[in-house]
Amino acid sequence: MFSEEDSSQDNSSFAEPAVGIVYGDVGTTSLNISVLSKLQKLEYVQIEHEEIGWVIGHVSDIQRKTDLSLDKARMIGQGAEIDIHEKTTAKIEIIGYRDERGLLQVPRTPFRAGQYVYHADDETIKRTLGIKEYTKTGAYIGLLYGHNIRVELDINSLVQKHVSILAKTGGGKSFLCGDLLEELMKHNVTVLVLDPHGEYASMKEEGRILESTRDFQVEPKGYADKIIEFATDPQSNPDALPLRFTLSNIEANDLLSLTNIKNSKVHLSYLKKAIEALRNSKQDYSLKDIINVLKREEDLNNYALICELQYLDDAQIFASSGTKISELVKTGMTTIVNLKGTPPELAELIVNRICTALFELRKIGAVPPMMLVVEEAHNFCPQQGTVASSKIFRTIAAEGRKFGLGLTIISQRAAKIDKNVLSQCNTQIILKITNPNDLKAIVGSVEGLTASMADEIQRLPIGVAMCVGSGIQMPLIVEVRPRESKHGGESVMVISDI
Repeated sequence: MFSEEDSSQDNSSFAEPAVGIVYGDVGTTSLNISVLSKLQKLEYVQIEHEEIGWVIGHVSDIQRKTDLSLDKARMIGQGAEIDIHEKTTAKIEIIGYRDERGLLQVPRTPFRAGQYVYHADDETIKRTLGIKEYTKTGAYIGLLYGHNIRVELDINSLVQKHVSILAKTGGGKSFLCGDLLEELMKHNVTVLVLDPHGEYASMKEEGRILESTRDFQVEPKGYADKIIEFATDPQSNPDALPLRFTLSNIEANDLLSLTNIKNSKVHLSYLKKAIEALRNSKQDYSLKDIINVLKREEDLNNYALICELQYLDDAQIFASSGTKISELVKTGMTTIVNLKGTPPELAELIVNRICTALFELRKIGAVPPMMLVVEEAHNFCPQQGTVASSKIFRTIAAEGRKFGLGLTIISQRAAKIDKNVLSQCNTQIILKITNPNDLKAIVGSVEGLTASMADEIQRLPIGVAMCVGSGIQMPLIVEVRPRESKHGGESVMVISDI
């Protein structure tokens, strides 16, 4: 019933059978081929150019053309036997070749029609695309799509620059971030993770690797010996250490912003007087001390403010003795700050204080060079409006790398992240995204992204990512490796209080 056009193959110039033949109008940057054997979209192919030699391209589209008409289709529906003649064609986008200086170039003259096209061999792919294997500084994130080629990011570049991991909800961004954290822990990189949903503490336990047709060469492993966890709610997280802050350098307007009382000059005035009185009488004071001062005023206008401060006190975030940076940041360890269940305004204040302390102390070398990882980054450095942590993230994005403070931002809404922050990310790892505004934001921030690759982001399978940066010279499509650890979706001197 089905038949494929027969084509003879001349394989004299290549060891493997040809997968196609160039036909039709032929250019220097794209061409069409008649497909002779199994070929998939996004695979890499190589074509011999008469002046240059082997040139690499990738399959940007593949189609099966048939002679089945509407009338014949209806006849099949009525039970008739109909012969269908079909031809499979593919569009190839040319990536290029390496010249004698090692620079990636595109041919200046067209290929010839009738040229045979072959599956690209691994060595030609690695040489042309600039894929390196690092013996000591490689972070293994997966295999090149359609090929058994390991894709590694250069850890030195990761830490010295900034990273963005972007995907739609359920696209696998947290899973991939876990892969990256595993690699950083293997290489003893100092890391602090701001975790709004409590997803990463599970990495202490070994994971379960599902069967796959691909051999990623990954074994289950837990990282309990590399992880320290702090939580704002240690009662719900008994394995975590309590995260506490002092009130000594919180101003009245910041404290008032954590309550449901907004833009009240009267309450702000009362709060300023109470804090000023305490600062004049003692070095360390608590929320209870502030509440007691307000109660002594015996002013009915203070009642609502007292109730709000009592609610904050019950959250037990503030204490006379706060968590010290030396407790939070340990050389070669990964610290997870679990903010699950923390009200948004309080989470913003916590993030702001931690990030400000890290930046200032890193400037004077009081904490080791490190990577700061921020989940749900659009909440802490939004494009529209400002929150308590907006300013410090712009500062870290612009200046952090020269002081050895790397930044990794993770989000499902690229368009909602401050463009000043997103544009500073030199390494981008992008999974499936369909929102037009998010796609536009990504295209504007990723260098070397072709139109076809931008379109392909919308159709990426779950578990497949587009990567560029950190030793990767052009966008690559990568099948993300399995997690070794469990996926959550399933001595330094005492420096300072935070």
